[in-house]
Amino acid sequence: MYCTQIIQFDSAHRIVGHQGKCRKLHGHRYILEATFTAAALNNLNMIIDFAIIKNKLKTWIDKNWDHNTILSEADKSLGKVIEICTKQKIYYLSHNPTAEGMAHYILHTICPELFADEKAQCVAVKLYETPNCFAFVHLPEYSALR
Repeated sequence: MYCTQIIQFDSAHRIVGHQGKCRKLHGHRYILEATFTAAALNNLNMIIDFAIIKNKLKTWIDKNWDHNTILSEADKSLGKVIEICTKQKIYYLSHNPTAEGMAHYILHTICPELFADEKAQCVAVKLYETPNCFAFVHLPEYSALR
């Protein structure tokens, strides 16, 4: 049994080394689907309360990625200019902020930290970059998820 929370946010990014339009700074309306499971339902007959996911994951997204610029650490020269002009703090990833890289980062880095004290575990993340394009990443033992 699984449950999924949907979180929407707006961010700008660019892909260093891309030969097409994505080399330019641009933004998206992202839709994140975070899927959880647990060994057993809790005493309220839930995998995890959606309010807990919202409180932890949506709060993290709002603080770090929503209405922000997400860049690769290789793009710090651009980030510094943006920080000077807008007074915002850029969110840097060790890799290009592709939908695939962002989804992997949420599943393997952020969710384990945020939900370490919960019995439920985030096992899959789907991140829509546009209404027609998404990246999907899951823990290996949950390969049946789509």
